[in-house]
Amino acid sequence: MSDSIKKRMEELAKELEYHSHRYHVLDAPIISDYEYDILFKELKELESAHPELADENSPTKRVGGEAIFKFEKVVHKVAMGSLTNVFSESELSDFVNRTKVSLAAKGVNDLSFAVERKIDGLSVSLEYENGILVRASTRGDGNVGENVTENVRTIKSVPLKLKSPIKNLVVRGEVFMPKQAFLELNTEREENGESVFANPRNAAAGSLRQLDPKICSKRKLDIFVFNVQLSSDDFAFSSHKESLEKLAELGFKVSPIAKLCRSGEEVAHEVKSIGEERSTLPYDIDGAVIKVDNIAYREILGETSSVPKWAAAYKYPPEQVMTLLKKISVNVGRTGVLTPQAELEPVRVSGSVVSRATLHNIDFITERDIREGDSVYINKAGDIIPEVLKVDLSKRPESAVPFRMPENCPSCGEKVTRELGEAATRCVNPACPAQLLRNIEHFVSKNAMNIEGMGEAISKQLVEAGLVRDVADIYSITKEQLLTLERQGQKSADKLLSSVEASKNRGLAALLYALGIRHIGEVASEKLAAKFKSIDNLFVADESVLTEVDDVGFESAASIVRYFSLPETAQTIEKLRNAGVVVTISDNNKPSSTKLSGLTFVITGKLPTMGRTDAEVFIKSNGGNVSSSVSKNTDYLLCGEDAGSKLTKAQALGTKIISEDELRAMVE
Repeated sequence: MSDSIKKRMEELAKELEYHSHRYHVLDAPIISDYEYDILFKELKELESAHPELADENSPTKRVGGEAIFKFEKVVHKVAMGSLTNVFSESELSDFVNRTKVSLAAKGVNDLSFAVERKIDGLSVSLEYENGILVRASTRGDGNVGENVTENVRTIKSVPLKLKSPIKNLVVRGEVFMPKQAFLELNTEREENGESVFANPRNAAAGSLRQLDPKICSKRKLDIFVFNVQLSSDDFAFSSHKESLEKLAELGFKVSPIAKLCRSGEEVAHEVKSIGEERSTLPYDIDGAVIKVDNIAYREILGETSSVPKWAAAYKYPPEQVMTLLKKISVNVGRTGVLTPQAELEPVRVSGSVVSRATLHNIDFITERDIREGDSVYINKAGDIIPEVLKVDLSKRPESAVPFRMPENCPSCGEKVTRELGEAATRCVNPACPAQLLRNIEHFVSKNAMNIEGMGEAISKQLVEAGLVRDVADIYSITKEQLLTLERQGQKSADKLLSSVEASKNRGLAALLYALGIRHIGEVASEKLAAKFKSIDNLFVADESVLTEVDDVGFESAASIVRYFSLPETAQTIEKLRNAGVVVTISDNNKPSSTKLSGLTFVITGKLPTMGRTDAEVFIKSNGGNVSSSVSKNTDYLLCGEDAGSKLTKAQALGTKIISEDELRAMVE
């Protein structure tokens, strides 16, 4: 019996690693998130029931282990050196010519340079023994770094087990935070009144050095591996490009676009091309790296005491632009935080026109002495967030006066407060209109209740018309009311109401996240739902019980207790319950009917009233399964307008093709 269980666990682990690699490294998933989660859940349950059979390198171990007291020091087996920096085309040309002359003197004339993006992140060393990750460490001073293995294990693009059991392999990579993850993290921190990270590199470094791996696991870090530091004889290669290809075959996410160039002109052109695409990339780069491709030629060139002679880094200058700060306005977020914003004379920065920039909080403004009417230098943190860097004091008008945060909320007029030790100024009025609008936008967002069609414009109209006074009122909106709003026709109203109805079955975890409780994100919401099973249990939970939950600290627990002690919360939850919104985890797991039980559906095309997520929820809530691709196991293809290759494949396989109306008829 144990042999069959062990075999199944190994099969699941192998399948999960395969799909994780396709998703996080190749960006080419072939199953849905739902299907992945089902496999993950099965493996986790088996490991829980049979811990003696669990593999320490199982995909389930990526979520992070226990918090550590401190980072141990690690002496690198191979020094993690730096590169010679060049800052102009002439310096780049000098490097290329100098390298060519040195090798020509040794009879080498067939020289190629590999040119690749220089990822702006944190350098790490990954050590593998017999194909298993045994240690990960930061660069440190190049000779001694810190052991961050537990944190690196949470990065899903880092293979815990290689596809081939290489005896010894040490690789170097760059850990980074994608721009979108950086934007989401800073938005969340700003709304919670916490200090924001200056750029994705700082955010990545701060995340990788968290003493609690669970925090690191939520930061959505990624990695590109760009160099082999040390390898045993069973991993041989003769060029840099070949090494990257072989690393990719082992399962690594390798440095993107290592283009081979033979002349100085080709090198300069490729460096320029990389610079031009900089603002369009989903991650930060701060330069291009130029390396001699042939490993034997590198040995001939050798190294100085600090840098290799066979490589250089071309550093792009950060784009800073001066413009006029016309006005400082103040926005109110969903948690009541007042955020000052600079209204700027429109100016082009890093590929787009910027007219506004966040000023974060009053401390940020005071430290830089930013005033209305100033001429300011701006750039984009991570090439995405416009930021005021400094003021040109020589151009300051005599009329400019220091900025003061308002004493009253710009939205509701109530007094604002600033708690001791916090950077944020807050409006604590729960009836504040600005907070209500932000709360609704958060409540309906994709990772919360996922109500498609209810964007900012519709939400604002509903609030201004007095139709929505809290998030629960969303579930009492009628079609007649929607048709009174601008740009709302019969079809869009039907689709919105269908999405509202489908959102009722999103489940307790989604609801907790949607409520926007301060300090409670998606992961904590899932853990709270799993622990307490019903929202009613959270009304009576105290801080000591709450802190027993992973990802819930003292500050988060206090926030939960405070939220559920408000009479407004009790009223909102009761209205949600009466509207039919699922408030218990048991209801979420149990389909509302079994009419579609045992049937597998694939969805394609644009449906008349349902969004894709609505259709998935509808099918699953009635006992059916949803797959991302058509196969011989597909029972029905749910087909809308503009269907593509899935329809062609379904027709070839003889799969039953149905419309949205036919799907509803199967249930009703």
